[in-house]
Amino acid sequence: MFAADAASNALGIELLHLDEGTARLSMTITARMVNGHGIGHGGYVFLLADSAFSCACNREGSVTVAAQAEIDFIAPVHVGDELVADAVERASFGRSGIYDITVRRGDQVVAEFRGRSRTLR
Repeated sequence: MFAADAASNALGIELLHLDEGTARLSMTITARMVNGHGIGHGGYVFLLADSAFSCACNREGSVTVAAQAEIDFIAPVHVGDELVADAVERASFGRSGIYDITVRRGDQVVAEFRGRSRTLR
């Protein structure tokens, strides 16, 4: 599924790890990702976290989509920052799931994302 993700691939997002209910992706902030304040646009940080969420919740043979997602921005990011998003499944019940994604720059947490998934029939 990730190989066909045109949005993630266009931004140079790399899949570093994938396992049942977990995923790790990385992305480097470029000059095209900066907002009017000169810092990384939150939409790109959200997209990285959302891509990690998608990888963690899509299992072999299933189609799982986001039912809801929210993000807390903790620290600004800047051009040249390499961000790593770690996704982990917190709960799975029926066709629904809850996932937490932490986005880091090195050891510093820059965002926390929570997504709720729904597997389609």
